[in-house]
Amino acid sequence: MKSLLNILWLGLKELRSLLSDVVMVVFVIYAFTLAIYVQATGTSSEVNNASIAFVDEDGSALSKEMLNAFYPPRFKLPEVITAADVEPTMDRGRYMFVVVIPPRFEHDLRAGRNPDLQMNIDATAMQQAGIGAGYIRNIINDRISSYLKRTEDIEARPINLVIRKLFNPNEISSWFKSVVAIINQITLLTVVLTGAAVIREREHGTLEHLLVMPLNAFEIAMAKVWANSLVILVATAASLLGVVDMVLKVPFAGSVALWFVGVVLYLFFATALGIFLGTISRSMAQFALLIILVVLVLMLLSGGSTPVESQPKWLQYITYFLPARHFVSFSQVIIYRGGGLGAVWRQFLMVSAVGVAFFVYSLSLFRKSIAVSK
Repeated sequence: MKSLLNILWLGLKELRSLLSDVVMVVFVIYAFTLAIYVQATGTSSEVNNASIAFVDEDGSALSKEMLNAFYPPRFKLPEVITAADVEPTMDRGRYMFVVVIPPRFEHDLRAGRNPDLQMNIDATAMQQAGIGAGYIRNIINDRISSYLKRTEDIEARPINLVIRKLFNPNEISSWFKSVVAIINQITLLTVVLTGAAVIREREHGTLEHLLVMPLNAFEIAMAKVWANSLVILVATAASLLGVVDMVLKVPFAGSVALWFVGVVLYLFFATALGIFLGTISRSMAQFALLIILVVLVLMLLSGGSTPVESQPKWLQYITYFLPARHFVSFSQVIIYRGGGLGAVWRQFLMVSAVGVAFFVYSLSLFRKSIAVSK
């Protein structure tokens, strides 16, 4: 009972110390509000308002139909230019796509000669260029097909492929990116807050004050775990309800309570990692460098930025022992697919096992650090 009281009061001390650090408080608020909104909406893998122009050397009804097939929000309203204007306008970045319709295009198409269309793409915006080229090809093919159906019979396609998109039918990138942003901020902020608390006590001399009190390393470490985890949990809940739900309108398919249980399990690992980095660092500068080497690698290999299946096979085996990978995995199952405990208990178990093991290891290093200080 006395040990629990020590952990409680030490945790309250951690909370007061954090709340007195105005810069850190502002950083936490920014990380879970504006940073998540900007990351979710600032970049997009979709094509939006892409500039497109046509060189219409055919002047037929079909070519006009093709021009009318492009409209916002995917593309800006197309402009008609001459062939001589293609290169200079694209050099100036005025158009991302220029489609050249050759003379007698409709006539050759009806005669069965399979005429070609030329598509010029500004590939400096590589991702948008690749996706946009596919959009243009599909739009033109569909418009040509529907145009010819009004005047002549076309053989039916052997396969009618019906595409149904689950979980995100409109392919809204903010639905995915906002949740990934929260996951990344949980990892980063938990490690930063816990590690900075360890280094701050060492630099300010308060660690020596704790050592003369009837406290042990476990009580000091657990106080940092629950205090910093509580701050992250409150910030995560506010961000999930305020930014993701109310502002971005991202649906939450599964159980919010179940997801927060997984977050608590992951926070146990993240705080242990923060204690570990704070223990082996001798200054805040060293700690910042370790954040770049460790935390950013965790984010990149977690599967939030790129699917785990896209990584080399040998790397997939290594990432299996990273709780960040399982955190992203069960978050996607719960939030997007509406999965229950039966679908995520393996990820929960793996996160818990690695978290406990790493906490024991971090605590042993923390004990050695305290013994050296004594």
